[in-house]
Amino acid sequence: MKPKLLLIGGGGHCRSLIDVIETEGKFEIFGIIDIPEKIGEIVLGYEIIGSNEDLKRLRGECSYALIAFGQIKSPDGRIRMFEHLKTMGYKLPTVISPRAYVSKHAHIGEGSVIFHDALINANAAVGDNCIINTKALIEHDSIIGDHCHISTGAIVNGETVIKRGSFFGSNAVSKEVTLIEERSFIKAGSVAK
Repeated sequence: MKPKLLLIGGGGHCRSLIDVIETEGKFEIFGIIDIPEKIGEIVLGYEIIGSNEDLKRLRGECSYALIAFGQIKSPDGRIRMFEHLKTMGYKLPTVISPRAYVSKHAHIGEGSVIFHDALINANAAVGDNCIINTKALIEHDSIIGDHCHISTGAIVNGETVIKRGSFFGSNAVSKEVTLIEERSFIKAGSVAK
């Protein structure tokens, strides 16, 4: 029997995440948490079963949870929810699409999701609660800090360090051995050097 997984957030990022979870096949989605007004709505066949106020009660029925909303302007919402879930005793799994490639010599932190067709090469490290989105490349020896969102089609070249809470936009590229400071916002299509 597969462990049950609760998803926090029922928007567009949740829909992409559901597809990855179903493709990986390791968890049964128990339900979705969102704002009270959306309770009862269905997202790709899964019901919004409660709001944040229900998390403590639902912990008795489900021990795994995953943050299913993204981050663009600020990482604060994802950071607060990650810490809140940990405090309540939820386990935050690492979810990796079978269509992604993750080197056996790479490290992926808890609560992080590696989306379809992403590549994470040897000796790269991805922290906790990160989004490595569709077709992103994390090259050898790069370090992605906790609570980062590496967006679709982004290229993080070798030995780049992206510090905690940063957003790295779609099709952005880092030059090799680049340092990106904490809570940086790298615009889509830009070159970080």
